[in-house]
Amino acid sequence: MSKKIKIDFVSDIACPWCVIGLGGLEEALGRLHDVIEPELTFHPFELNPRMPAGGQNSLEHIHQKYGISFDEARVNRERIRARAADVGFTMNTSDDSRIYNTFDAHRLLAWAKGEGKQLELKRQLFTVNFTDQRDPGNHDNLVAAAEKVGLDPLQARAVLDSDRYADEVRADEHLWQSRGINGVPAVVINDRYLISGGQPVDEFERQLRKIAEEV
Repeated sequence: MSKKIKIDFVSDIACPWCVIGLGGLEEALGRLHDVIEPELTFHPFELNPRMPAGGQNSLEHIHQKYGISFDEARVNRERIRARAADVGFTMNTSDDSRIYNTFDAHRLLAWAKGEGKQLELKRQLFTVNFTDQRDPGNHDNLVAAAEKVGLDPLQARAVLDSDRYADEVRADEHLWQSRGINGVPAVVINDRYLISGGQPVDEFERQLRKIAEEV
Protein backbone atom coordinates (compact mmCIF):
# COMPACT_ATOMS: atom_id res chain seq x y z
CA MET A 1 0.00 0.00 0.00
CA SER A 2 1.43 3.38 -1.04
CA LYS A 3 2.09 6.09 1.53
CA LYS A 4 1.06 9.71 1.13
CA ILE A 5 4.19 11.85 1.08
CA LYS A 6 4.23 15.68 1.20
CA ILE A 7 6.85 17.11 -1.15
CA ASP A 8 7.73 20.81 -1.17
CA PHE A 9 9.88 21.74 -4.17
CA VAL A 10 11.63 25.11 -3.70
CA SER A 11 13.03 26.39 -6.98
CA ASP A 12 13.36 29.13 -9.58
CA ILE A 13 12.44 29.21 -13.27
CA ALA A 14 15.91 30.62 -13.96
CA CYS A 15 17.67 27.66 -12.29
CA PRO A 16 18.87 24.96 -14.71
CA TRP A 17 19.60 22.53 -11.89
CA CYS A 18 15.96 22.88 -10.85
CA VAL A 19 14.98 21.45 -14.25
CA ILE A 20 17.29 18.51 -13.63
CA GLY A 21 16.01 18.09 -10.08
CA LEU A 22 12.37 18.07 -11.13
CA GLY A 23 13.04 15.63 -13.94
CA GLY A 24 14.94 13.31 -11.60
CA LEU A 25 12.26 13.56 -8.92
CA GLU A 26 9.42 12.81 -11.33
CA GLU A 27 11.22 9.82 -12.83
CA ALA A 28 11.99 8.46 -9.36
CA LEU A 29 8.36 8.91 -8.31
CA GLY A 30 7.33 7.00 -11.42
CA ARG A 31 9.49 4.10 -10.28
CA LEU A 32 7.93 4.32 -6.81
CA HIS A 33 4.30 4.65 -7.89
CA ASP A 34 3.32 1.64 -5.77
CA VAL A 35 5.26 2.94 -2.75
CA ILE A 36 4.58 6.69 -2.65
CA GLU A 37 1.52 8.82 -3.31
CA PRO A 38 3.09 12.28 -3.68
CA GLU A 39 1.53 15.62 -2.80
CA LEU A 40 3.81 17.95 -4.74
CA THR A 41 3.80 21.73 -4.22
CA PHE A 42 6.16 24.28 -5.76
CA HIS A 43 7.52 27.23 -3.81
CA PRO A 44 9.29 30.34 -5.10
CA PHE A 45 12.96 31.18 -4.84
CA GLU A 46 14.47 34.06 -6.84
CA LEU A 47 18.12 33.61 -7.74
CA ASN A 48 18.23 37.17 -9.07
CA PRO A 49 15.45 39.22 -7.46
CA ARG A 50 16.93 42.52 -8.64
CA MET A 51 17.32 41.45 -12.27
CA PRO A 52 15.88 44.26 -14.45
CA ALA A 53 13.38 43.77 -17.25
CA GLY A 54 15.07 42.35 -20.34
CA GLY A 55 17.53 40.35 -18.27
CA GLN A 56 21.26 39.96 -18.76
CA ASN A 57 23.50 37.80 -20.92
CA SER A 58 24.02 34.56 -19.01
CA LEU A 59 27.78 34.33 -19.58
CA GLU A 60 28.29 37.87 -18.32
CA HIS A 61 26.01 37.25 -15.37
CA ILE A 62 27.72 34.03 -14.30
CA HIS A 63 31.15 35.61 -14.72
CA GLN A 64 30.18 38.58 -12.55
CA LYS A 65 28.25 36.61 -9.92
CA TYR A 66 30.55 33.63 -9.43
CA GLY A 67 33.89 34.97 -10.66
CA ILE A 68 34.49 32.17 -13.17
CA SER A 69 35.77 32.64 -16.70
CA PHE A 70 33.58 32.48 -19.79
CA ASP A 71 35.24 29.21 -20.79
CA GLU A 72 34.52 27.68 -17.38
CA ALA A 73 30.91 28.82 -17.69
CA ARG A 74 30.67 27.18 -21.10
CA VAL A 75 32.00 23.88 -19.71
CA ASN A 76 29.44 24.02 -16.91
CA ARG A 77 26.71 24.84 -19.43
CA GLU A 78 27.48 21.75 -21.51
CA ARG A 79 27.53 19.57 -18.41
CA ILE A 80 24.11 20.91 -17.42
CA ARG A 81 22.76 20.37 -20.96
CA ALA A 82 23.87 16.73 -20.80
CA ARG A 83 22.33 16.18 -17.37
CA ALA A 84 19.07 17.75 -18.54
CA ALA A 85 19.03 15.48 -21.59
CA ASP A 86 19.36 12.49 -19.25
CA VAL A 87 15.92 13.35 -17.81
CA GLY A 88 14.41 14.09 -21.21
CA PHE A 89 14.69 17.87 -21.23
CA THR A 90 16.18 19.93 -24.06
CA MET A 91 18.24 22.97 -23.14
CA ASN A 92 19.02 25.21 -26.09
CA THR A 93 21.35 27.41 -24.05
CA SER A 94 24.17 29.21 -25.85
CA ASP A 95 26.45 32.23 -25.55
CA ASP A 96 23.42 34.37 -26.46
CA SER A 97 21.19 33.05 -23.67
CA ARG A 98 19.89 35.48 -21.08
CA ILE A 99 18.86 35.29 -17.43
CA TYR A 100 15.59 37.02 -16.60
CA ASN A 101 13.54 38.24 -13.67
CA THR A 102 11.09 35.53 -12.58
CA PHE A 103 8.86 37.21 -10.00
CA ASP A 104 5.77 37.33 -12.21
CA ALA A 105 6.30 33.70 -13.21
CA HIS A 106 6.16 32.82 -9.52
CA ARG A 107 2.96 34.83 -9.13
CA LEU A 108 1.39 32.91 -12.00
CA LEU A 109 2.49 29.60 -10.47
CA ALA A 110 0.83 30.61 -7.19
CA TRP A 111 -2.40 31.18 -9.09
CA ALA A 112 -2.01 27.93 -11.05
CA LYS A 113 -1.83 25.98 -7.80
CA GLY A 114 -5.44 26.90 -7.03
CA GLU A 115 -6.39 25.86 -10.57
CA GLY A 116 -4.80 22.43 -10.18
CA LYS A 117 -2.22 23.09 -12.91
CA GLN A 118 0.90 24.10 -11.00
CA LEU A 119 3.06 21.14 -12.09
CA GLU A 120 2.06 21.52 -15.74
CA LEU A 121 2.77 25.25 -15.73
CA LYS A 122 6.09 24.73 -13.97
CA ARG A 123 7.21 22.34 -16.69
CA GLN A 124 6.03 24.70 -19.41
CA LEU A 125 7.83 27.70 -17.91
CA PHE A 126 11.07 25.72 -17.82
CA THR A 127 10.48 25.00 -21.51
CA VAL A 128 9.84 28.66 -22.27
CA ASN A 129 13.06 29.71 -20.54
CA PHE A 130 15.53 26.98 -21.43
CA THR A 131 14.20 25.27 -24.55
CA ASP A 132 12.45 28.11 -26.36
CA GLN A 133 14.91 30.72 -25.05
CA ARG A 134 12.14 33.23 -24.35
CA ASP A 135 11.71 35.67 -21.47
CA PRO A 136 9.64 34.03 -18.67
CA GLY A 137 9.04 37.49 -17.22
CA ASN A 138 7.28 38.74 -20.35
CA HIS A 139 3.52 38.73 -19.80
CA ASP A 140 2.66 37.59 -23.33
CA ASN A 141 4.98 34.60 -22.93
CA LEU A 142 3.48 33.79 -19.53
CA VAL A 143 -0.09 33.97 -20.82
CA ALA A 144 0.81 31.74 -23.76
CA ALA A 145 2.39 29.22 -21.39
CA ALA A 146 -0.71 29.23 -19.19
CA GLU A 147 -3.00 28.68 -22.17
CA LYS A 148 -0.80 25.85 -23.46
CA VAL A 149 -1.35 23.85 -20.26
CA GLY A 150 -5.10 24.43 -20.25
CA LEU A 151 -5.39 27.50 -18.03
CA ASP A 152 -7.69 30.39 -18.91
CA PRO A 153 -5.56 33.00 -20.72
CA LEU A 154 -7.87 35.86 -19.75
CA GLN A 155 -7.61 34.95 -16.08
CA ALA A 156 -3.84 34.57 -16.41
CA ARG A 157 -3.60 38.03 -17.98
CA ALA A 158 -5.74 39.50 -15.21
CA VAL A 159 -3.43 38.05 -12.57
CA LEU A 160 -0.34 39.40 -14.29
CA ASP A 161 -1.83 42.87 -14.89
CA SER A 162 -2.56 43.18 -11.17
CA ASP A 163 -0.40 42.67 -8.11
CA ARG A 164 -2.29 39.52 -7.08
CA TYR A 165 -0.20 36.87 -5.33
CA ALA A 166 2.73 39.27 -4.93
CA ASP A 167 2.47 39.28 -1.14
CA GLU A 168 1.94 35.52 -1.07
CA VAL A 169 5.07 34.91 -3.17
CA ARG A 170 7.21 37.18 -1.01
CA ALA A 171 5.90 35.58 2.17
CA ASP A 172 6.55 32.09 0.81
CA GLU A 173 10.09 33.07 -0.21
CA HIS A 174 10.75 34.48 3.24
CA LEU A 175 9.33 31.38 4.93
CA TRP A 176 11.65 28.98 3.14
CA GLN A 177 14.66 31.23 3.56
CA SER A 178 13.89 31.41 7.29
CA ARG A 179 13.97 27.61 7.31
CA GLY A 180 17.52 27.67 5.99
CA ILE A 181 16.90 27.21 2.27
CA ASN A 182 19.51 29.37 0.54
CA GLY A 183 20.12 27.30 -2.58
CA VAL A 184 17.88 25.51 -5.06
CA PRO A 185 16.50 23.10 -5.91
CA ALA A 186 15.57 22.09 -2.39
CA VAL A 187 13.18 19.16 -2.03
CA VAL A 188 11.65 18.96 1.43
CA ILE A 189 9.81 15.77 2.35
CA ASN A 190 7.13 15.78 5.07
CA ASP A 191 8.57 19.02 6.51
CA ARG A 192 11.47 16.94 7.85
CA TYR A 193 13.80 15.54 5.22
CA LEU A 194 15.85 17.60 2.74
CA ILE A 195 17.13 16.42 -0.63
CA SER A 196 19.35 19.15 -2.08
CA GLY A 197 20.35 19.84 -5.66
CA GLY A 198 19.74 18.22 -9.02
CA GLN A 199 20.28 14.66 -7.86
CA PRO A 200 20.38 11.72 -10.32
CA VAL A 201 17.24 9.62 -10.60
CA ASP A 202 18.78 6.70 -8.72
CA GLU A 203 19.67 8.93 -5.78
CA PHE A 204 16.18 10.41 -5.62
CA GLU A 205 14.74 6.91 -5.68
CA ARG A 206 17.10 5.70 -2.95
CA GLN A 207 16.34 8.58 -0.61
CA LEU A 208 12.60 8.54 -1.23
CA ARG A 209 12.38 4.81 -0.70
CA LYS A 210 14.29 5.16 2.58
CA ILE A 211 12.02 7.96 3.75
CA ALA A 212 8.90 5.97 2.84
CA GLU A 213 10.16 3.12 5.00
CA GLU A 214 10.61 5.45 7.97
CA VAL A 215 7.26 7.24 7.91
